[in-house]
Amino acid sequence: MLRRGLSLGRVPRHVSPQRRFFIQSACDGFLDLATVIPFGSYIPPYSGTIILVTAVSRLALFPVALWGRNRVRTLEDVVLPEVERLKPILSKQVLDEMKKEPMPKEMLNVENLQRMHISRFIERVKAEQTRLVAQHKCYPRLAILASPLSQLPVFVFMTTLFNRLAADPTPFDSEAFFTLTTLNHPDATWTLPIMLGMITMANVESNNWLMSAVQRDRMRKMEEDREKQIAAGRRSPIQVHKIIKSSLSLLSVVRIIVAAFSPGSVVLYWTTSATLGLFQTWILDYRPSIKTSPAPPSPITETLPPKPIRKLPKSRKNK
Repeated sequence: MLRRGLSLGRVPRHVSPQRRFFIQSACDGFLDLATVIPFGSYIPPYSGTIILVTAVSRLALFPVALWGRNRVRTLEDVVLPEVERLKPILSKQVLDEMKKEPMPKEMLNVENLQRMHISRFIERVKAEQTRLVAQHKCYPRLAILASPLSQLPVFVFMTTLFNRLAADPTPFDSEAFFTLTTLNHPDATWTLPIMLGMITMANVESNNWLMSAVQRDRMRKMEEDREKQIAAGRRSPIQVHKIIKSSLSLLSVVRIIVAAFSPGSVVLYWTTSATLGLFQTWILDYRPSIKTSPAPPSPITETLPPKPIRKLPKSRKNK
């Protein structure tokens, strides 16, 4: 008790007293919670509390992940198909507008006209997609980043909490769990760190495993368009999803190395959080597509006259 009192009395210069008091209060609250929860004799109290607190925090943030996933589904199932349907109409409208405009003589060649048509067509498609995104309130960046940004503060706080609880003197040195001899020492067998890396890699690849046929067809068309742009000598757009995927795959390897030298309590929290995140991804990806009301007709389509129906001649009857 004297050692603990002396250690608590030392305040580091880089940590404010308010922050240190908050972290210490959270540590004391966690220890009290671990002694109150009636775990069975086969469940270590501190390890069980770490797993339970991680599950509760994940469950509390699940509505945010569900909201973001529903917005992404709206973008994929409603907005993008509508944009694809409007592309021929937009292309014809741009072509009709160019025919009515007076063109200088130096522009009256096939290459310049094609370049102008493509430039105006792309601008028109982007404007129409922006209108549909605003109409359905499915902004891509907000929908994709909502879940990670909501989980980041909790992840940092819980990591700091369990790292502080693993500092001597601590009751974590009297409890073992799975391959951890104690919760305040690293895993000497590297079992949990390797499991953490494999689960993180599975979470990265789960989007490809659970991709629907429509999504695979859309990805295939995007790849074909990119190859055509490269073959035509044009600059292809940067594939952001591949960059993010490669970065997350590298992060899986980095997490193994960092977890191998981290306290067992921190590694147990990371592994539990990654496992629950993998199950959360499966649940969200297996949800049925949301049903939304069909999008109202675009004002562009109302300006186009209907195509005349061509009547086929009747075949003569055999006499």
